[in-house]
Amino acid sequence: MIGNCPVCGKEMNVTALDCSNCDTTITGSFSRDKFSRLNEKQLKFVEVFIKSRGNIKEVEREMGISYPTVRSRLDEVVDVLQDGSGESS
Repeated sequence: MIGNCPVCGKEMNVTALDCSNCDTTITGSFSRDKFSRLNEKQLKFVEVFIKSRGNIKEVEREMGISYPTVRSRLDEVVDVLQDGSGESS
């Protein structure tokens, strides 16, 4: 599920849930978890960070990025998870 609008980048609203088995549809306004606010690049970073158990050297090695980039991406993820702001790059 995409979390942000592909046109303007703002947060998308979930308004329908469909059952692929019985074709039931429930409409309304549904909240999403914090992690659905993360874009694909941020989710990949979180996956590698968790797999590496927070070992920044391991994240650097696996992603091929520098220490300052790891810190920057971590700060970006924290910003998004805390209040929904942050870069959407």
